[in-house]
Amino acid sequence: MVVVAALLRSRTKLLACQRKRGSAFEFKWEFPGGKVRPGESLEAALERELREELAVNARVGHEVYRTHHHYAEMAEPLEVVFFTAEVEAEKIRNCVFERIEWVATEALGELDFLEADRDLIALLASGTLRF
Repeated sequence: MVVVAALLRSRTKLLACQRKRGSAFEFKWEFPGGKVRPGESLEAALERELREELAVNARVGHEVYRTHHHYAEMAEPLEVVFFTAEVEAEKIRNCVFERIEWVATEALGELDFLEADRDLIALLASGTLRF
């Protein structure tokens, strides 16, 4: 299964989203995005997901990071592809998350992110990966 996620930046901060109570991996933090549907390009999937989750139109940029992860709770492994994306930050509306927050990159490691995101979080927080 392929999943896409957006690194949305506002000045020196990135948008982090907390999964809702009662959802899979409740209260874990992630970057906005979701599953790619059959026949959908990665970019189109990310644009759709950002409309659904944050009620914004996005311009997807370049791929920043790609990883594979297998959660014990899931039948098949995930391939997660992270992109830059531009949105009008002031128009973002939280449609599906428990909370959303703009977080300084060096503070990302303080949040309890999904396991599939943790290597990327470490690279961002340490300044090793910049975009």
